[in-house]
Amino acid sequence: MRKLVYYVAVSLDGRIAGPGGEYDFFPAGDERQAAAYSAWTNALYPETVPTAHRAAAGLGDAPARRFDTVVMGLGTYRPALDAGITSPYAHLRQYVVSSTLAPDTDPAVTVVPGDPLGLVRTLKREEGTGPDIWLCGGGRLAGALLPEIDELVIKNYPVVAGAGIPAFDGAFAPTAFDVAERTAFPNGVTLTRLTRR
Repeated sequence: MRKLVYYVAVSLDGRIAGPGGEYDFFPAGDERQAAAYSAWTNALYPETVPTAHRAAAGLGDAPARRFDTVVMGLGTYRPALDAGITSPYAHLRQYVVSSTLAPDTDPAVTVVPGDPLGLVRTLKREEGTGPDIWLCGGGRLAGALLPEIDELVIKNYPVVAGAGIPAFDGAFAPTAFDVAERTAFPNGVTLTRLTRR
């Protein structure tokens, strides 16, 4: 069965964005460190690079390695929308969970007004074992989907945000995961892949 994978950048205090949705505070290191880190993560998860940046990252024709579908909340979708980009991951099937977004925002984006658990369960049951489903964010959606998250891929950055959007924003529901692998980079970022127990 397809897996739901939450692949996300997180600060040391568990924030995926600042109070206003800022995400430019994550330190990438010097130019050489940033380039090496980006090359490594882009090679491993090329689908997670937005369509508009794929050519510049050398991924214009890169085949899908892990995901064919992305699920995100409105807060995660909003930065692209504010920049005039209505289909940020045109190379993937895109679902935005929102009760306020117009359903005809873009023909390549499916707006889901409610029941994110039902959506993910339907996607997981699709024919074949196929590529997995990428949960892109945000925190409230991740909290709602916690019962269906099979794997976490956490890019932990060496910075404390102090406030902002938590990686999970939901009910108290301790859920154990096992560390499957961990990679540390010279820029101080640690990438950890965890699987549900």
